[in-house]
Amino acid sequence: MEPNTGARAIWRLFRSNALGLAGLAIIGAFAAVALAGPFLVPYDPLAFGSPRDVLQAPGPGHILGTDDLGRDVAAALVAGSRVSLLVGLSATLISMLVGTVVGVVAGYYGRWVDTALMRFTDIFLVLPWLPLMLVLAALLGPSVWNIVLVIGLTGWAGTARVIRAQTLAIKERQFMERARSIGAGDGRIIMHHLMPNVFPLIFANTILVTAVSILSETTLSFLGMGDSTRPSWGTMLHFAFESGAASSGALWFILPPGLCVLLLVMGFTFLGYAFDEILNPKLRKR
Repeated sequence: MEPNTGARAIWRLFRSNALGLAGLAIIGAFAAVALAGPFLVPYDPLAFGSPRDVLQAPGPGHILGTDDLGRDVAAALVAGSRVSLLVGLSATLISMLVGTVVGVVAGYYGRWVDTALMRFTDIFLVLPWLPLMLVLAALLGPSVWNIVLVIGLTGWAGTARVIRAQTLAIKERQFMERARSIGAGDGRIIMHHLMPNVFPLIFANTILVTAVSILSETTLSFLGMGDSTRPSWGTMLHFAFESGAASSGALWFILPPGLCVLLLVMGFTFLGYAFDEILNPKLRKR
C-alpha cells in the first residue's frame, strides 16, 4: 500500500478508472433519489389504495404501477433506497469497526492474543451465515436497527482476517522497529504508524462490505424478517412473491426492486474494486 499517496494523486488515478466512475455515478444517482424522494413521488408508500387500484399497470397516475394492496410502487421504491443505503452504511460501520479492532490487535500482539482472537473469528467464519442471521433477526424482532445490528455483528470475520494479514506484514517493517527502539508505546505505534498503513485496505474493503450488507438486508427482508413499517426493496420482493406477481404478469411489481438491488450492489462493487486497484500498487501495475 502507499499510505502517503495524496488526495490529488488518488483523484487523478480515480478519474482514469472507468469502473470506479461508473460505480460512483450509480451510487450518486441512488443517493440523489433517496434524498429527493418525497419531492419526486407525491404518494405515501404505506397508503393503501382502493380495490380498483390493486395491481394497476404503469400509467400517468402511477408511473411504475401499484402493488397487491394498491400502494404506489415508485413511492415504495424511493423509500426503499433510503432504507437500503441506511442499513448498508450503518451495518458496514459496525462490521468494519469490529473487524478492524480484532484484526489489528491479533496481528500486532500475536502469540496467545492472536490465537484466541483468530479461533473466535473462525467460529463466525464456519457458522452458516444465513441461518445465523435469521435466528438473530427472529430473536431481536423485525426492526431496521435490529437488522443493522445483525448484519454488522455477523459480517466482521472476513474483515478481521484481511486486516490481521496486513498488520502482520506491516509489523515487520523497519519503521515499526525504529518506533519501538525510541521507546514509543503500543498505543502510539498502532495509531500513528500502523493504522495509517492499514487504512487504505480498510477503506477499499469498507466499500465492498457495503455491497454485501445491502444484499444481506434484502435477503432478510425477502424472507420476512424486515420491518413492515419501513418499505425496503426486500419487503417489496417479499410481497411480490407472496402475491404471485410473476405468475400473474405484474412484472412492474417485481422487476424494479430487483433491478435496484442489482444496480446498487454493482455500483458499490465497482467502486470497491476501483479503490482496491488505486490504493494497491501491485494491482495498479497489473
